[in-house]
Amino acid sequence: MKAIRTGTTPSTLDALAWVDIEDPAAPGPGEISVELKASSLNYHDYAVVKGMIPTTEGRIPMSDGAGVVTGVGDGVTEFATGDHIISTFFPEWLDGEPPQTAFTRVPGDGIDGYARQAITAPTHWFTRAPKGFSHIEAATLTCAGLTAWRALFVDYALKPGDTVLVQGTGGVSIFALQFAKAAGATVIATSSSDEKLEQVKALGADHLINYKEVEAWGAKALEFTGGRGVDCVVEIGGAGTLDQSMLATRVGGHVALIGVLAGIAGPVQTALLFSKNLTVQGLTVGSRAMQQDMIAAIEANGIKPQVSDIFALEDLADAFRHQESGSHFGKIGIEV
Repeated sequence: MKAIRTGTTPSTLDALAWVDIEDPAAPGPGEISVELKASSLNYHDYAVVKGMIPTTEGRIPMSDGAGVVTGVGDGVTEFATGDHIISTFFPEWLDGEPPQTAFTRVPGDGIDGYARQAITAPTHWFTRAPKGFSHIEAATLTCAGLTAWRALFVDYALKPGDTVLVQGTGGVSIFALQFAKAAGATVIATSSSDEKLEQVKALGADHLINYKEVEAWGAKALEFTGGRGVDCVVEIGGAGTLDQSMLATRVGGHVALIGVLAGIAGPVQTALLFSKNLTVQGLTVGSRAMQQDMIAAIEANGIKPQVSDIFALEDLADAFRHQESGSHFGKIGIEV
């Protein structure tokens, strides 16, 4: 079968190789075989293939995988042949607190991922896909969807009437917008593109801020809330945007610190942090149980992922170059 492997250490896009690899073994006890149909791009995957996250040469990248069960091993009752399934970001984090080993065994990073045509693995590496989802749509949930879900409903208890601020129009932010609106929240969205702001408005965003035109967007968010501040910020920028996020947040509010797009380190206004009694919660995706809860909520509310572009697996390097351009909206899908 075919797969993509990294070709150098550190990895580069130009060195990604479309190669033949051995077919997966037949499923053993507690395992399933899956014909993979789709994946999707995340910043984490980009960091791996660009050499920003060190990994083994020859690693199969991509943390998201969706497909069809083609075989089940002895003792498997959760899945049957023909079921549509999606991967989990942390195969060893099933529920509760994450085990220490979870962060070393992320597919596409610590172990081989889903940029291949098939896999045999333990059943707990997967959950069912939402009913009615295409494989491309289902593949967007593993990382981006679950990160947004955890930020709003696990680490913070979002409720109707709350106000949420989302940054940009990438996968996590668009999912957060959709989840927040489904929960009855008001959403403030930021972007550097008026065109993309119109797109998030069409998805239900209540207030829009072009952060290139309004550099002090934290104060603008306060204005939208009558000076009170937002209840929760989905912070994907990192150190470069954290101060504005804290300024935008109400006393006792929550900042879900997810990304590093605006910097991995920098000064933080600690006086603002403690004077407003803020919670700043770092998070990395979530557990299998969280994913199952998210899927149930998606089905109950009819939420559909936003996929702006689709590339073939053999064109994975071009897909990442498109991601670099920043012209996508929501997710970039990969068809296997």
